[in-house]
Amino acid sequence: MNRAALVFIAPAIFLLIDTYVYQAIRYLSRSASDSTQRTIAFIYWGFTILSLVAYVGMQLIPADSLSRQARTFIWAGIAIPYFSKVFVVIFMLIDDIGRFFRWIVSLFYKPEVREAVVDSNNATIPATDTIPRSEFLMKTALIAGSIPLVGFSWGILSGAHDYRIRRIKLPLKNLPSGFNGMTIAQISDIHSGSFFNKTAVKGGVEMLMGQKPDMVFFTGDLVNSTADEVNSYIDVFDKVKAPMGVYSTLGNHDYGRYVQWPSVQAERQNVLNVIAAHKQMGWNIMLDENKILEQNGDKIALIGVQNLGFGPAALRMGNLAKAYQGTQDYPVKLLLSHDPTHWDAEVRPRFSDIDVTFSGHTHGAQFGVELGDVRWSPAQYFYKQWAGLYQDGDQRLYVNRGYGYIGYPGRVGILPEITIFELVKA
Repeated sequence: MNRAALVFIAPAIFLLIDTYVYQAIRYLSRSASDSTQRTIAFIYWGFTILSLVAYVGMQLIPADSLSRQARTFIWAGIAIPYFSKVFVVIFMLIDDIGRFFRWIVSLFYKPEVREAVVDSNNATIPATDTIPRSEFLMKTALIAGSIPLVGFSWGILSGAHDYRIRRIKLPLKNLPSGFNGMTIAQISDIHSGSFFNKTAVKGGVEMLMGQKPDMVFFTGDLVNSTADEVNSYIDVFDKVKAPMGVYSTLGNHDYGRYVQWPSVQAERQNVLNVIAAHKQMGWNIMLDENKILEQNGDKIALIGVQNLGFGPAALRMGNLAKAYQGTQDYPVKLLLSHDPTHWDAEVRPRFSDIDVTFSGHTHGAQFGVELGDVRWSPAQYFYKQWAGLYQDGDQRLYVNRGYGYIGYPGRVGILPEITIFELVKA
């Protein structure tokens, strides 16, 4: 579908949805005074007009005329209400389907006497052949629509920066005694181009540093697309430090593949600028290479690869065989690999002595439920491993839920994560 079609067809669909939903609002406010009904109509249709104008404007104005954050919030302001209205439509359709079948029945059977009735609000409904709507279903429809509206709005105001510390013990059977008890912090998917509250982001970094980890891993997606997104946050993330160093790698978004570049050289320079940002913050970026870590005379291997994804249209930039070379004789191997699909596709089948893979990428879809043993997110329909710790034999994968966000500027249920691992000898 071309842009011209989107400019006109989508607003027409939105207008139909608004007209249909307004029937429920008008029905439930029918007993209110005329002035109240006019106020309700003014607010409802005023917001509709504002949403339609915003949508058309976003299609027509140049992309660089607004900041990324402004565009994100405008799209969220359009998408969240209409997503919520879909739930209203579903319940109204249930009511209308019921009314339709009752109408069919009325064609064959009509009571001889029809009297006026009084509804629950003491409003008189005159005798008529029209089959009335169900007040229960109309109320249910509006309640159903208000739940995602309130939930996703709260996810922006609160969930976006509600950082949570998760503590994980990693028992490794070949762990040298020198590394027993060592702590590693992991963050992932910063997506600095999406941030809108620098103070809150600083607060998350302070939470991380308050844990005093021995080492920090960052598993990719520093930006959404362009290197300049991180410029105003370098002075925040350069505070992430650890005695044994901060090690990082690239994620799929760091390669700038989701924007149009004037040339291949410009695209390549953008990647180099992202890499330079890692180095400017004092992070040791690992691009298909390894680092031998030494502690109290003992040694283990840390491996880092560029993005290696194996889902539909996934980006494959790394070379694990190259990164692995030279680590064969070390008793423990830790791997930084952004996309968790890499674990099943290559790590487990071909590199069975890699003990732990640290990934991110999924964000847990930024939406879901995690209550005790109950875990659900739309992410699970796209990723076999989508959040938390997974194990197959002696190999483990940890999928970090992400520090930032992209697209929807918030989180509901799946909150931003700082993971603290403790290595222990099994």
